Amino acid sequence: MTPFEEFNFSGQKALDRVDFNVPQDEKGNITDDNRIRAALPTIQKILKDGGAVILMSHLGRPKGGPEEKFSLKHVLPRLEELLGLSVAFSGDCVGEAPTQASAALKPGEVLLLENLRFHPEEEKGDPEFARKLASLGNVYVNDAFGTAHRAHASTAVIARFFPAGKKMFGLLMEAEVTNAGKILHHAQKPFTAVIGGAKVSDKIEIIQNLTRIADHILIGGGMAYTFLKSMGKEIGSSLCENDKLELARQLREGTLGQVEIVLPEDSVIADRFAPDARTRMVDNDHIPPGWMGLDIGPKTVSRFAGIIRDSKTILWNGPMGVFEMEAFRSGTIAVAGAIVAATRSGAYSLVGGGDSVAALNQSGKADQVSFVSTGGGALLEYFEGKQLPGIAAIRPE
Repeated sequence: MTPFEEFNFSGQKALDRVDFNVPQDEKGNITDDNRIRAALPTIQKILKDGGAVILMSHLGRPKGGPEEKFSLKHVLPRLEELLGLSVAFSGDCVGEAPTQASAALKPGEVLLLENLRFHPEEEKGDPEFARKLASLGNVYVNDAFGTAHRAHASTAVIARFFPAGKKMFGLLMEAEVTNAGKILHHAQKPFTAVIGGAKVSDKIEIIQNLTRIADHILIGGGMAYTFLKSMGKEIGSSLCENDKLELARQLREGTLGQVEIVLPEDSVIADRFAPDARTRMVDNDHIPPGWMGLDIGPKTVSRFAGIIRDSKTILWNGPMGVFEMEAFRSGTIAVAGAIVAATRSGAYSLVGGGDSVAALNQSGKADQVSFVSTGGGALLEYFEGKQLPGIAAIRPE
């Protein structure tokens, strides 16, 4: 595989698969431009070399064809502002318009193609659609880790149409793979994984895979109550996957002596799922009927922080409570602070997942951990031990 930094893009037209799937408000204004910012170093290196860049991405989940709210033209003003130059836009990603626009592209210029998912062939991984995309450039760069777990036309199939020396990861993708590899293959001990979120079923495979390499797995969020109920605890009306109780019990008991699975000792509970609900702090031995756990309590924060403080490697994926409600986000913010403090003391930390990253951003500390991943589902599948099609297409294992 050609290292991106070593490739000279002078005179080349680089087809750069980016992840511009950014959140927008009702008026189409971008509310978080982190994914665009993350793609800039790769774009800038190509331009600096004297190459041209053809950007392709998806946005949202259009149903079977073009939808105005999912047009990538909404991304164009912010992209131009961040790059500091004018960016051409093609109203389609295949056909006459992008063919002519790419043919007219000169060194130092950038072209943004319309949403790939306006064509159903993209998600189907259609080879002919991939071939049409490939014809627009003579170098393929995959810089979209967030879609690396999808065998789509632009993320995996397209690589077939470029020779070995003309397909590569971009700087963002290289950084994602390198940093994830530090966790999976080179983690310094003690290694602590902090796993949160609503459902055990969403995280069971990552937990199972991490039991092979982690020393501690700290469980927070709604999924913790399935584990607690599997131990015979009274959890009131807390979220619980009753069909996963036996799985939670087996996982907890089957890893005894190998890895310490640490569950919350106390909770912030509420009498209903609402921002203005009545709240109480209770131990998790007995949550009253009609009440539900919506965040970890102070005892749990203290214990989790102590384990994190003594760790050399930390992975964090998923919130400790209902982070979107202010009354139930303090546990997540506290964990973010503990990870930042451990990083300052020399630990290596990787944070991924929307709410985990949001907590860091909210506390203004995203630049104080070792690496913040742009991948959601892709990061999960990577840590589940799965081969990601977007990675395998360029770097076969």
